[in-house]
Amino acid sequence: MVELQGETLTFRFPEVHEKARCTLSFQRTLRIPDDNRAHALPPGLGDFPLHHVDDHAERLPSRWRDHGGVFMPMYQAEAVWISFGSGSYPMAVKVAAGKIDALTGDPFRNGLTERPQDYLVVPAQPWLDGFCVRKGLIRQFVAMPMGRGYTVEEQLSGAAEHGGLQIVVYPMKAEFYEEIRRSWLADLAAPAAPICCEARPAEMGLAPGGLMRQEVYEDEHGIAAWEHDVRSRCFVHLLNSAQYLAVTGAAPPHEPPTAAEYTGAGLPWFEYYDADRAALEGAPRLERLDSVAVRTVKQGEEPLDGASAEPKPRQIRRLGPKRHAVREGAF
Repeated sequence: MVELQGETLTFRFPEVHEKARCTLSFQRTLRIPDDNRAHALPPGLGDFPLHHVDDHAERLPSRWRDHGGVFMPMYQAEAVWISFGSGSYPMAVKVAAGKIDALTGDPFRNGLTERPQDYLVVPAQPWLDGFCVRKGLIRQFVAMPMGRGYTVEEQLSGAAEHGGLQIVVYPMKAEFYEEIRRSWLADLAAPAAPICCEARPAEMGLAPGGLMRQEVYEDEHGIAAWEHDVRSRCFVHLLNSAQYLAVTGAAPPHEPPTAAEYTGAGLPWFEYYDADRAALEGAPRLERLDSVAVRTVKQGEEPLDGASAEPKPRQIRRLGPKRHAVREGAF
């Protein structure tokens, strides 16, 4: 089952194991410069507000009622990253944009595929900021109106039909989890090691934005570890600020600062590194897509403000699985 609790989606599988639980939230963030240079990770500027489609069905497109799920507002000037949390219970999570898999660039389909790996594993993967284009590089999830050729869906399928984000979560088999848990307990019983101190025009879709340094990790458990016939799905629809106000009667969060403004204020950017895990190679289908900046030039349109804002070395904070650091932004 999937529940909306505050601004967090919670996936539970009590039929598999009492601890089989995973949470997802969608973080507002800056659009990094779309200049074909690899940038550090931008900060989180707070959760996007989420609403049940069913609570506002009379003001939403009729086909959204068939999809169900939730919706959230996005300014065209901002981007989103997905934050994962599941406690200790591993989950396989598939992420698609407009029914295009964000890791492979292939049309979305149910089930898990090992080669190429079309899912990520949490909690090993703490977040996902965009489309996996090369090993160690993603292109940021940025919001663009559908029907103008920018979104990944339109570039790969030629249609503006679905938009939004599609999330599917598969739990690990209980017997695999218990084996992992026994290994953890054995490690706890051993002497402690020292710790290192270091569309439609009325709807929105996701397009490939600027390049960012981020690894998407290989599944170290293997395809047999997952419950392939047990899953929960959620469709996350996107509205622009004017549509969100019309549907909910509430104003969306204010627009975020530009990358240049954020860097000029001396605020931190981030890098995440886990030397113990292997990264996926990335998807050639996604690497060949036009970024928003390239597509804008091809179509002769006016670009958004994208002034380069490379942070200084002292502004980049390095995070890792043993540092217990929280990826945060300005208050």
